[in-house]
Amino acid sequence: MDKGQYGRKDRLIQQKRIDAYEEKQKLPDPTQCEQCKAVFTGGRWTWNILPDISNKSICPACQRTNDNFPAGYIELSGTFLKHHKDEIHNLIKNIEENEKNQHPIERIMDITTEESKTTITTTGIHIARRIGEAVNKAYQGNLDFSYGDNEKIIRVNWNRD
Repeated sequence: MDKGQYGRKDRLIQQKRIDAYEEKQKLPDPTQCEQCKAVFTGGRWTWNILPDISNKSICPACQRTNDNFPAGYIELSGTFLKHHKDEIHNLIKNIEENEKNQHPIERIMDITTEESKTTITTTGIHIARRIGEAVNKAYQGNLDFSYGDNEKIIRVNWNRD
C-alpha cells in the first residue's frame, strides 16, 4: 500500500458532530442572556455581574429549554431507586448546583418521577454524564451511556434492583 504524499487513503472519514445550539459567530463582549441573566464575556458564559450591558441575546441553555430540545437524557430505574428516591434526588440537585455555578449552560431542564423510574433532561452533555457517574459512584448499580451519532446528545441509563 502506497501512503503517498497525503497519508493513508483507506481511512473512513469521521463526520463532525453537529450542535444546532452552538454559536455560529462570536457574540460581542459582553453579552447578557435576556432570560437567565448569564453573561458572555471572555469567550464563555459566566454568572459575572457587569454593570450596564447593552448587548442582549439568549444563551444556548435557555434556547434549548425554550425549544424543549435536551442534550442529555438520564434514566434512573430499579427497586433501589424506589426506596432511596429522596437521597438520590438530593444528590442530583447538589450536582446541578455545583455544575451550574461553574458552567451556566449546563443545567437540568426537567425531572419526571414515576413509581420506580426517574427521567432527567439536561441542557448539556457534561452534566448528564456527571450525574450518572455520581449516582453510580454513590450507590453502585449498572451505568450505561451512549452518545448520539453526529449529534451532541448523550443518553445515560442507571439501574439497580
